[in-house]
Amino acid sequence: MSTYMIRPMPPRDPHEPHRAATPLELLFDLVTVIAVAAAAGALHHAIAEGYATQGAIRYLMTFFAVWWAWMNFSWFASAYDNDDAIHRVLTMVIMGGALVLAGGIDRFFGELAIGWVVAGYVIMRLGMVAMWLRAAWHDPARQATALRYAGGIAAAQLFWICLTLFTDHRAATFPVLILLGFVIELAVPAFAERANATPWHHHHIAERYGLLTIIVLGEVLTSAAMAIQTAADEPFDVRLIHIALSALVITFAMWWLYFADEENRLLGGQLHHALQWGYGHSVVFAAGAAVGAGFGVLVDIVSGHANLPVQVGDFAVAWPLAAYLLGLWFVRDRMVCSGSMRWVLPAFACLIALVPLVIPALEVIAALAVASLVARYLLRPAPQAG
Repeated sequence: MSTYMIRPMPPRDPHEPHRAATPLELLFDLVTVIAVAAAAGALHHAIAEGYATQGAIRYLMTFFAVWWAWMNFSWFASAYDNDDAIHRVLTMVIMGGALVLAGGIDRFFGELAIGWVVAGYVIMRLGMVAMWLRAAWHDPARQATALRYAGGIAAAQLFWICLTLFTDHRAATFPVLILLGFVIELAVPAFAERANATPWHHHHIAERYGLLTIIVLGEVLTSAAMAIQTAADEPFDVRLIHIALSALVITFAMWWLYFADEENRLLGGQLHHALQWGYGHSVVFAAGAAVGAGFGVLVDIVSGHANLPVQVGDFAVAWPLAAYLLGLWFVRDRMVCSGSMRWVLPAFACLIALVPLVIPALEVIAALAVASLVARYLLRPAPQAG
């Protein structure tokens, strides 16, 4: 193999100008779209079939696996991506694992069979172990950090394999063990980065997170298209058009709130800020995709494919939307906003969550989403002269 296909992998310059997502990262995001869509689709059907609580819990479990693997790869690539053949092949292995995981989501929701989900997840994470071992070889200054990552990730995968092979999935202790596995996974970066922080690129990470936000908002647009298609294929019902329009309005409001200004960037270089920002976005991502699932439920209810009151569909949209606003507040507004502006998103999150209790009106939820954007803009501090 020629030398240009296998390169050294020193750490990237964290101040590198014009750093942007690579075509390989965009391909990785495309695979992530499939896994996110599978999780959101399974949540949609679980709610429509009357298993909302069970479906929400399993959705959060599967979404964690998809998001965590995406997040770990993105931060690693921000620090070490050299785009050689080995990096590309390992990334493609991780993508293959994501497809295996996505293919097992329906069985997990239906039968609590975790074999395929865990198999796909382990493939993804072992790909990351190989990447971190390579980083340990090429970056002696951060060898301890890289080895902590590799060892921690490998230990977590051993836990998931043992959980799959030796645990009764119907036992009351099973959810507790799942949570324990999540804690182990979440602890690895906090443990590893304390040895010597990896040189991730602020702008690159902010862009990667913005791209995933757009991906999850695509689930809402998919439901809008489904509403229009259902209106065209079945006896026309104007409520389906209302659903589609509301989905468009809410999507645009969610997008505008996230990309309102430069405040969505990652602040500072301290480890605790990076962890809060990086981990806190899990709420933004999971809630954004869940809003799309909620609109899918509404389409099923209005078209007669789900025997549920419309109010259930409104809740399925309102509560994830409220969580999305709270997630944005946690990762951004509580730290960068001042005065009344700091509390706009929590206030509107509460209003949106309560609307279905008072009036089953999707249009009101959409109007409040837009109003939160307007209120946040109007309450911005006036620029100081001079």
